[in-house]
Amino acid sequence: MRGVVFDGKQVQVVDDLEVRDPGPGEVLVAVAAAGLCHSDLSVIDGTIPFPPPVVLGHEGAGVVEAVGPGVVHVAPGDHVALSTLANCGACADCDRGRPTMCRKAIGMPGQPFSRTSTGQPLFQFASNSSFAERTVVKAVQAVKIPQDIPLTSAALMGCGVLTGVGAVLNRAKVDRGDTVVVIGTGGIGLNVLQGARIAGALTIVAVDTNPEKEAVARQFGATHFLASTDGVRGVLPTGADHVFECVGRTGLVRTAIDLLDRHGQAVLLGMTAPKAEASFLPAAMFLDKSILGCRYGSSRPQKDIALYAELYRSGALLLDELVTRTYPVEDFARAAEDAERGKVARGVLTF
Repeated sequence: MRGVVFDGKQVQVVDDLEVRDPGPGEVLVAVAAAGLCHSDLSVIDGTIPFPPPVVLGHEGAGVVEAVGPGVVHVAPGDHVALSTLANCGACADCDRGRPTMCRKAIGMPGQPFSRTSTGQPLFQFASNSSFAERTVVKAVQAVKIPQDIPLTSAALMGCGVLTGVGAVLNRAKVDRGDTVVVIGTGGIGLNVLQGARIAGALTIVAVDTNPEKEAVARQFGATHFLASTDGVRGVLPTGADHVFECVGRTGLVRTAIDLLDRHGQAVLLGMTAPKAEASFLPAAMFLDKSILGCRYGSSRPQKDIALYAELYRSGALLLDELVTRTYPVEDFARAAEDAERGKVARGVLTF
């Protein structure tokens, strides 16, 4: 079968992948579509350390082909969105409703793939590897969705929507009438914008250096669009209740904090290099300001994806509009180039 493989030096689309059968508590999924997220590109450029060779992809949707013993919530033929959270479901954090903090879901990649030409095993990225025609995931990662949701759109719920909308609703807990600034309007930033809109934020300021992104930012919920953070105080003289940094630049961490009103909170979503350091003025924090990290939108995928599916069906959550362009998996290089140049909100690979 086909898939996108990174060997530590280069990426190539191969056609000799195979994946093992599902074991107890696992699901085999025929992937129909997978969003290309900057996290995949960050593995390639080394920002996210990950052992090669690896099958990339972590934002996908498809159809269940087979289930292992003990799996009862999905069955062959079901449409599913795939999350990256291979959480155990039994530890203290999972029991408290914090599956993103499950220690058994981080740092222990499996090798369910191999190359038929060489027999070489390959790692699974983010317990998902949706850039393959078929993948095996833990049952908890396969979330059943209505079959009337296009799989090219449903794929984006597995990462971009969970992260962006979840950061607003679950982590920041934006309330009606709040003021929000979103720095960066890529795939994550657009979902933060629509999360703020859904939450009922009154003023939502989008900031992006690319003026061509204004129309889509406003479509997703921005009430104002600025090409620089310098203009934020002109819109919000006392600062914002919430500032979301969605770029991953350390200098913007300081900017996000500086733009806060009293009792405001800066939420860090952009991925920086592992050892990158940011600076800020600690004295500012005595005005009850907060800096919040956020992993995967502090999400609970089985609950949240079901919610987002219904919000999509009601017209409140935009998914189709996130898909700027689809690419056959063989065109991965072009999809990656378009993503790097900011030409797409989300490019989606299809099989």
